[in-house]
Amino acid sequence: MIDAVAAEWWKLRSVRSTYWTLAAVGMFFVFVLLLAFQMAHIWDGLSAERRADFTLRPLQELGAWAAALCLGVLGVLSVTSEYRTGMIRTTLAAMPRRGRVLAAKAAVVGTVALVAGEAVSIGSFLGTRLVVGDRPFPDQRASIAHDLPDFVVGGTSVAVFALLGVSLGVLLRSTAGALVSVVFLWHVLPLLVFQLPEPWNERVGSVLPGALPGQVAGRSADNSIYGDLLPPAAAAAVMLAYALVPLVLAGIVLSRRDA
Repeated sequence: MIDAVAAEWWKLRSVRSTYWTLAAVGMFFVFVLLLAFQMAHIWDGLSAERRADFTLRPLQELGAWAAALCLGVLGVLSVTSEYRTGMIRTTLAAMPRRGRVLAAKAAVVGTVALVAGEAVSIGSFLGTRLVVGDRPFPDQRASIAHDLPDFVVGGTSVAVFALLGVSLGVLLRSTAGALVSVVFLWHVLPLLVFQLPEPWNERVGSVLPGALPGQVAGRSADNSIYGDLLPPAAAAAVMLAYALVPLVLAGIVLSRRDA
């Protein structure tokens, strides 16, 4: 297994798409900080009444939201690029145990995504706090220690999307099809669910991937397209299922299908 992980790590480092996707995450983090500077400038010109409704939290969450898409794309490309070039045959010839190959790839991609997700999620939170300084935004009055665990949980959702990308890449073996599926789960499906009649919009919205980090942290979904009906333990279990169940299905398909 160590050799398989080392091989997958080498393959991930050897393709340009890895660096492009991680660069996109970094650029979006910088963009969030620039928006924070703009919001601080706007805050200084607002009246006291308008400041009461001017919140910073939606901006802080943009980092992990964008990183989830970028690392989901990386998960897809880590698989479909091998199918496109035919390298998957070489990989399976060198390591015939296909389940081990998939587990190694998931471990490498998931670890990279987790590190990147935590970096951008926590960095967006702390960076925007630093930019706005002592301006009393109404949703920033709690201490950093109080709000930080919520953003740590938010960073884990990036790894979930990366593993979903790996699974979809194996199941579909199509870059276009897998990327469309990732984007659908990431942004399109939540918008569709939000249009459902009550109470189904909240019920279904509570089990979507984007809704789970906030519920794990015990945060309300007010002013959100998601629901918040799950307790933290149940939300954590559903998040884990999003990461593992598609991987198990992908492993079964990979073991039974020709490369």
